[in-house]
Amino acid sequence: MKSKKDMTPTVLSVAGSDPTGGAGIQADIRTMAGIGVYGAAAVTCITVQNSRGVQQVVPLAPALVARQVRAVFEDHHVTHVKIGMVGTPAIGRALGDILAEFAGEVIFDPVLAATTGQQLTDRSGLEVIRRSLLAQTTVLTPNLPELALLAAADKTAPGDPLAMARDLLARHPRLRAVLVKGGHGTGATLTDYLVRRQSPLLTRHHRRIDTLNTHGTGCILSSAFAAYHCLGHDDDTAFTASVRYLQRLLAENASRTIIRHPGGHGPLFHAPTT
Repeated sequence: MKSKKDMTPTVLSVAGSDPTGGAGIQADIRTMAGIGVYGAAAVTCITVQNSRGVQQVVPLAPALVARQVRAVFEDHHVTHVKIGMVGTPAIGRALGDILAEFAGEVIFDPVLAATTGQQLTDRSGLEVIRRSLLAQTTVLTPNLPELALLAAADKTAPGDPLAMARDLLARHPRLRAVLVKGGHGTGATLTDYLVRRQSPLLTRHHRRIDTLNTHGTGCILSSAFAAYHCLGHDDDTAFTASVRYLQRLLAENASRTIIRHPGGHGPLFHAPTT
């Protein structure tokens, strides 16, 4: 049997399947491969969606999701688990039980709503996420609405995102950092934050790119962070590199047309870099 030091590290994506390839496990695997990391995938839900929105979500049986994860754990040197769409409270509890035995990094991108606005997690699901998954998470990567939901903030006046991130850090001992995605902010300049428990606040400012091709951006940023961290970068460097990776994709795809629907949110094409 090979020792772990002789094996290629694997990042395991645990997320929903997007038939368009723009988000979910498809975007995760594409991002990891583009950065140079081996990615595996355990599917939580089958979705029916396109640029017009999510039409149907079919969660898999929690035991089946758990068996997928354990099968990868048994055969790969998994150093990082990246979680996206969970699907149901039962799947969340099953993942929480497995991750309690996992000593590596858990990067959690709490996919609570689709780009087009559909809520994908109900109140009971949020409670399971707070109780079972955040307890095992090392780096959380929410956007601004997701951060407010997880912090149980008033949706009409959610308050300071940095204060909400620090509150989550205080409540979850294993949580080391919160990467707050600023894409839902307003204005011409957007800001992403890396809020750490013991290190200074790190910010990255970037211009808003005028494009409708934004489907899967949250999945890509979170997966990029996991991939760069897997390559040996610290939190600061992985944060900066992942923000730059996503901004490059957005700029390169700003005028690209992949979808038919004129008002839809198109995916990002991960063209090879030269």
